[in-house]
Amino acid sequence: MDSNQRRKSGINLPAGMSETSLRLNTTGAGSPSPLIRTLSSPSPRTMSPRTISNLTSSPSSKSAGACSDRFIPCRSSSRLHTFGLLDKALPVKEGGGGGNNEAYSRLLRCELFGPDFGFSGAGATKGSSSPASSPSKNMLRFKTDSSGQNSPYSGSILGQDNGLSSESATPPKPPRKVPKTPHKVLDAPSLQDDFYLNLVDWSSQNVLAVGLGSCVYLWTATTSKVTKLCDLGPNDGVCSVQWTREGSYISVGTSLGKVQVWDGTQCKKVRTMGGHQTRTGVLAWSSRILSSGSRDRNILQHDLRVPSDYISKLVGHKSEVCGLKWSHDDRELASGGNDNQLLVWNQHSAQPLLKLTEHTAAVKAIAWSPHQSNLLVSGGGTADRCIRFWNTGNGNQLNHVDTGSQVCNLAWSKNVNELVSTHGYSQNQIMVWKYPTLAKVATLTGHSMRVLYLAMSPDGQTIVTGAGDETLRFWNVFPSVKSPAPVRDSGLWSLGRTQIR
Repeated sequence: MDSNQRRKSGINLPAGMSETSLRLNTTGAGSPSPLIRTLSSPSPRTMSPRTISNLTSSPSSKSAGACSDRFIPCRSSSRLHTFGLLDKALPVKEGGGGGNNEAYSRLLRCELFGPDFGFSGAGATKGSSSPASSPSKNMLRFKTDSSGQNSPYSGSILGQDNGLSSESATPPKPPRKVPKTPHKVLDAPSLQDDFYLNLVDWSSQNVLAVGLGSCVYLWTATTSKVTKLCDLGPNDGVCSVQWTREGSYISVGTSLGKVQVWDGTQCKKVRTMGGHQTRTGVLAWSSRILSSGSRDRNILQHDLRVPSDYISKLVGHKSEVCGLKWSHDDRELASGGNDNQLLVWNQHSAQPLLKLTEHTAAVKAIAWSPHQSNLLVSGGGTADRCIRFWNTGNGNQLNHVDTGSQVCNLAWSKNVNELVSTHGYSQNQIMVWKYPTLAKVATLTGHSMRVLYLAMSPDGQTIVTGAGDETLRFWNVFPSVKSPAPVRDSGLWSLGRTQIR
């Protein structure tokens, strides 16, 4: 056949093959018997006969004579049950709702595979006899490995075969990041390097009080304004400062054993109370009572509503009292001394309710948990180095951790169940701990001498630390109450270095 004949017939045939050699043999015009197309060649050397396709037509097919070289299946007649798509229903939630799950399953199958498949699948899940059901459910079925973790690239739209997994849906929480550097540093000349003194406190009205030499200075955090509260003169010195819980009055312990109470807003002295024989190194306010601890080993209870200097004396320590803290409900007072004892008193007791003697060094660091009643934490000095947790209800030690250095201060966060500790010899570090796991959240360094002083801002996010290097450093260590996100620098305070006086 020449090229003109091929072009006219519309069929492209190999060279040497005529159009008459291509024939279609049919064994019955209207019968559903197989249709076979054969291709014959004029010579055996050129091409041998071979079967191209063998197609079976459905009995319901209206056009039995129509032929095609492709087969497109219909979803309604497909055996998708063979692949295990309908043998398991969605998990039923607790408290009923099975009908809702079944309706949801039917709707989901209709959306994925079409309306015909949705109704046939509903019947299959109930175990009804269906012509589309498969004799073997394991035929060509993908098996899910339940030993491994759920892959985000799983072929199943529901992940594992056993339904939704809450563990894979909730990723692990990343650790909270704490800034490693202070966002503000204040120079504090004449800040003493004395383990037994307590010279820094932060009021609920956002005013920081610092005892420097014989003077007390007030630093307003919102404006960075510095105010000189008092000057005790050349023959006396400041040993301790403590704000009331309302933040309007401040008590000052002196080297001569006096306790002064000042109005912090008007910078006026309200009262002076005696009773101690030597320096008053620690103060603690409850709602109405001011407790003072001294080197004379006594604890005095002061009440501003009565004219006398003190209303009671607590005797129990054999050396200088250097730690005092009232519980948040005002029921118990914890005291620590240079005799390595931690004592717990109640409001009306003349003798301590508990004597805890596990520490092997001076106990200055004391803090009550704001999250759990009867939970007290204490820290020991250089020879002890341990933070110990106590149940004051029964006197049992709950846990302890060796910090590796002198424990100078402890403070609980009121926003999260964590606490911060400051340390002296030999690392001079600041550490943030989770409770009750005692996992370290952060370790902060920057002071060149013992971190003897610690106070917390009224919002519970920032701490200020003081050391014998005559600096006050402000750190953002705790999150806010509303947001668990890491605390970031607010930008309200300058990053520069200023002076407290």
